[in-house]
Amino acid sequence: MSAADPTTETVEQPLLPLHRVDFGESGPPQPTTLPDGSPAWLVTRHHDVQQVLSDARFGRAQLYGPDAPPVSDVPNLVNNPDLLFNQDGPDHIRLRRTFRRAFTPRAVARWRPWIAAMVDGCLDELARSEPPVDLVAGFTLPLPISVISELMGLDARAQGRLRHWTKYAFSDGSHSPDEIGAALEEFAAFAAELIGERRRNPGDDLVSSLVQAGDAEGGIPEAQLVSLVCGLAVGGHDSTMTMLGNCLLYLLGERPECWPRLGSDEKAAELAAERLLHLIPLGDDRGSIRHASEDAEVGGVVIPAGSVVVADCGTANRDPAVFPARPFDDLFAPLEGANIAFGAGPHYCLGAWLARLELQLALHGLAARFPGLRLAEPVEGVEWRLGATSRSPLRLMVTW
Repeated sequence: MSAADPTTETVEQPLLPLHRVDFGESGPPQPTTLPDGSPAWLVTRHHDVQQVLSDARFGRAQLYGPDAPPVSDVPNLVNNPDLLFNQDGPDHIRLRRTFRRAFTPRAVARWRPWIAAMVDGCLDELARSEPPVDLVAGFTLPLPISVISELMGLDARAQGRLRHWTKYAFSDGSHSPDEIGAALEEFAAFAAELIGERRRNPGDDLVSSLVQAGDAEGGIPEAQLVSLVCGLAVGGHDSTMTMLGNCLLYLLGERPECWPRLGSDEKAAELAAERLLHLIPLGDDRGSIRHASEDAEVGGVVIPAGSVVVADCGTANRDPAVFPARPFDDLFAPLEGANIAFGAGPHYCLGAWLARLELQLALHGLAARFPGLRLAEPVEGVEWRLGATSRSPLRLMVTW
């Protein structure tokens, strides 16, 4: 589970690559404060985070209740109460059913051949370029946008607008409320028009399936369908772009000895992709926030009803009780415990299997086609894409 067009983003430096971010030590739940100074509970151990994310007593919807304090002063898509992620109970289940079947591992596996073909198409374009080239502009951005656009049946004009809308949909507060509001209003109008068109002329795309399933389910407000389509459009490419850019920065900058194996062994690429997803976060904010509807014991500590709880997946994915002290040492070893980078429980990311597949195929294809690929500038000189809730290289100059 965020950024602007890489040619226009404002850059601030220096920042550590996300694989070098210092995670705190895991331990029992403890009081903490949110960025606005309000109290919360921090949960960091792997088992405890899994419990918070899976336990129905810790939900999202109450964070947006009429008397609840604001979760954030940033009016972006993530904080829209109509978003699937911000629903709980029967409302959440009903919404989730509308396109859950489209994202099962079996369903995603059927997309493998044409996603692989899209990877090859991007690699063909790269091969025609004279190095050094920008891997973001030539690969990590166009590939996921092409995949989600194909799945949703979006035309070229809509593809071109996705990056603009994403900048505001996942804004970190770097844009004014008026700017965000205007962009999201335009985005919602696009999604509403797309839903109406697919009702009139359904096809084989995900939006048509979503609309048909939602109408068959009944009782789903149109605003929630609009939010589903918006979330699918921007979330369906931004996270993959972010993951791919950060993984390539790490692999090419610090683990070049692993590159040949990624290209020669698809299974090795699959294992490495899973470990990298597990270890490299999408951004600096690693917490997933929940609201305790009643007193609940977590890790031997009673968290009172009404508390805001921050489940720190980044720290939990390095819990020494589950994972080795040097988790990056063997990128091709199976994970020692459950990967909660995509969450857990009822809000587990629906797009997780698609993101995994795209990352696996992208890493394998790129390493196979360009075995001599290497960075054309030092890791310390990389400029960052900012202004969003995630970050990744603004540009990634490579040669071969």
